[in-house]
Amino acid sequence: MALIIYEEKTYACESGESVLDCLTRHGVLLPSSCRNGVCQTCMMHAVSGAIPEQAQSGLKDTLKLQGYFLACVCRPEHDMEIRQANVEGLRHRATVTALERMNANIISLRMRPAKPFDYQAGQFINLLHHETARSYSLASLPGEDELELHIRHVPDGRVSSWVHQQLRLNDSVEFHGPAGDCFYVAGKPEQPLLLIGTGTGLAPLYGILRDAIGRGHTGEIRLFHGSLHRDGLYLVEALQDLAAAHGNVRYTPCVLHGEAPHGGAVGAIDEVVMRALPNLKGWRAYLCGDPEIVRRLQSKIFLAGTSMQEIHADAFTFTPH
Repeated sequence: MALIIYEEKTYACESGESVLDCLTRHGVLLPSSCRNGVCQTCMMHAVSGAIPEQAQSGLKDTLKLQGYFLACVCRPEHDMEIRQANVEGLRHRATVTALERMNANIISLRMRPAKPFDYQAGQFINLLHHETARSYSLASLPGEDELELHIRHVPDGRVSSWVHQQLRLNDSVEFHGPAGDCFYVAGKPEQPLLLIGTGTGLAPLYGILRDAIGRGHTGEIRLFHGSLHRDGLYLVEALQDLAAAHGNVRYTPCVLHGEAPHGGAVGAIDEVVMRALPNLKGWRAYLCGDPEIVRRLQSKIFLAGTSMQEIHADAFTFTPH
């Protein structure tokens, strides 16, 4: 059992328990979101004690060297003294430039950063509201003046409700990031690409698709976007236009119930993909959206021939509030 010293108090961390779970169990609340070591919202600083290697996975080398770690995946084997990370230098400010409704439940939020912001298409940022952070993928492209997020309204969701009900043009917002490994990497322009998303999982794929096209990708690109019903889809016409303009791009909108748009398919998205592409040897895949569907797709795509190293997905756990 390791002891965690935080704010001059000592807490017993059970074997296999994360620092975040330990402090939460003792009534200490820390900023957190995904709880999977992805969003980096729960970043902390180690004053003393050994940091498990997994606790620094995904962090920049400069942060690792300074003793930063992720509390949600830090399962210490030895005593540690920790403190809140100084993330002020990692925060960014932006001004809201557009709020566009994509469908009944999804808004496109566009904002202009106060300073240049470097990221890869498909990465995500953590949007902040009263110190509550939620992770949203970027649908925009590097080099554009504005960042674009697609935000679904979650009933009673602190951040999504704020965006949908209170945020206005010219408001100032804060975020930190970027993070995530789900982005296009140049170097194999002939490799076929498979992009699969559900709901707002389309946002990073929309960026990845346009990034690949802009970099001259010549291999086949298949995009599948799924929803329960047709009214849950969005950007249908824009994606159909992209496919019509580029011979190597094919877009398939999928619905579980009802009628699909022209060129679409009805059925569970994993089954639709497997029927269309039973042999995926040599493909590179990007998966975004519902965690359970992503896990199912990872297994099926691997069994269809795609190397695990070529399957890219940022696994988020849904946070209801």
